[in-house]
Amino acid sequence: MDFPDFDELAEDTVQFHTEAIDFDLPQSEKVIDWIKATISAEACQLTSLNFIFCDDTYLHKINVAYLDHDTLTDVITFPYTADGEPIEGDIYISIDRIKENATKFEVTFLKELKRVIIHGVLHLCGYGDKSEAEQKIMRAKENFYLAKNQ
Repeated sequence: MDFPDFDELAEDTVQFHTEAIDFDLPQSEKVIDWIKATISAEACQLTSLNFIFCDDTYLHKINVAYLDHDTLTDVITFPYTADGEPIEGDIYISIDRIKENATKFEVTFLKELKRVIIHGVLHLCGYGDKSEAEQKIMRAKENFYLAKNQ
């Protein structure tokens, strides 16, 4: 599987793309401002960030091919720079998982989508979620930044 071939991007850009689905992000300009404010608040800089919205099948193939995980997931983040360098990366999000998780967690689709968006951004800002302690910090950061985007 090949990653989408995106044109060379200008600095400080956030772009939204789709693969295998039709999807338009509601309030995309507001979301971009929120993402940039989050990155700035985390004392990070942004070069370019691509969000790729897709279905479960597409993201599962990426999960198997690049991470050797044979599971469904809602988000996969690919950083292209080292910690401390300006952020450059791709964040793949399964809209199928977002819909299912929104129902499971009894939240709106948009709230769950924003949680996953900011989760991916926080990974690029250096936060992990492998240990219980990291998960607690990640969840607190997600909640903090979600409250900023009401």
